[in-house]
Amino acid sequence: MLATLIYRSRLTHALDPSLLAELVKEANIRNAELQVTGVLLFNGDQFLQVLEGPAEGVNAIFNRISRDSRHSDIVELLRDFAPERRFRGRGLVLFDLRQNKPGVALRTILKFGTLKYHLARHDRVYKFIRDFIATPASERRVETFSAARWRLQSKASPFAAIGLPLQENQPCQFAFQPIVDPGRGTISSLEALIRGPDGGSPQDYFASIPEQKLHEADLASKGWALAMARQLGIGNHKVAVNLLPMSLVKIPGAVDILLGHITRNHLDPEQVIVEVTEDEVISSYDEFTSAIRQLRAAGIGLAIDDFGSGFAGLSLLAKFQPDKLKIDRSIVTDIHMHGPKQAIVKAIVACCAEMQITVVAEGVEKIEEWCWLNAAGIERFQGYLFARPVLNGVPAVNWPLRVSR
Repeated sequence: MLATLIYRSRLTHALDPSLLAELVKEANIRNAELQVTGVLLFNGDQFLQVLEGPAEGVNAIFNRISRDSRHSDIVELLRDFAPERRFRGRGLVLFDLRQNKPGVALRTILKFGTLKYHLARHDRVYKFIRDFIATPASERRVETFSAARWRLQSKASPFAAIGLPLQENQPCQFAFQPIVDPGRGTISSLEALIRGPDGGSPQDYFASIPEQKLHEADLASKGWALAMARQLGIGNHKVAVNLLPMSLVKIPGAVDILLGHITRNHLDPEQVIVEVTEDEVISSYDEFTSAIRQLRAAGIGLAIDDFGSGFAGLSLLAKFQPDKLKIDRSIVTDIHMHGPKQAIVKAIVACCAEMQITVVAEGVEKIEEWCWLNAAGIERFQGYLFARPVLNGVPAVNWPLRVSR
């Protein structure tokens, strides 16, 4: 099967641009052994390379490039399959864009390729090439700080470390994880993550509940979460609780029950954020809409959790305009290396800015991820890089600090 891979990278000081032609000759020897062909474009700062061949060969070359100190900021733009090669018969061909005007360079590449011009105009690979040639490098990339410029410093949380034993008839426990704003050095809110009575995972907890009792148990658990938040002494901080969408539909008076939990624990409705998960299909939109209106009328905040991982994400965003949107970790992971994820997040940030919705990036585990996301306009983060959830308590937070040169 013929694989296609496109990546973009930046030139480092380890490579003298005048040696490019010779290096391409050497690369062609290895590429020929792997039956990989393609083109390499260079604009004086960045590379764009198209690789075509057997998947094993293409992957081997890309893995080698990913470890090459002459490349930095490597971003994978496209992985695809094709019925035939767009560039064949001559190995890897270098196009130095510094030596040609954009229009001339594009026409040269089109003549070199195997697709007819009218077909190439609509081909995704050629569209990447045209965009690279036409767009200045400064407009294409998100300027990020190098991860090497940062270190993490742990600081104890301002909340009580309760670690309380289970109360009588308590069916579940909660682990709390901060959502942080590193730019301001503040904790914006705490998320109460449900755990089983033995501290087990949410999946294990919900799997132990009969299906007909699932939504009742889901709503009832928020009372325990808010009671624990009060005992932690959250002050004016906010606390977020996850709720299955259909819990608001199938349980009569669900919003009033939630408000009762809030009142009993001496919290303000404005301190509570309901995170609606995408893990469940919403089968009764009118009833769900009515419940959301009651939540908002009472002052309770609304967030879409795990955005991009489940059902009806865009539909929920368009219909309810939540206070917060939390980008799922599946999109966040290794975003600094993945062009499609970057495009999605840029669009989310721009969309939410138009609607005055706060964006939170979930599952951040690497400084490189945080650097890219922060440069893209996201200010609030949640993930192991900053703090791991602590059962019945709040963990210390790892705050990023700039390393002095």
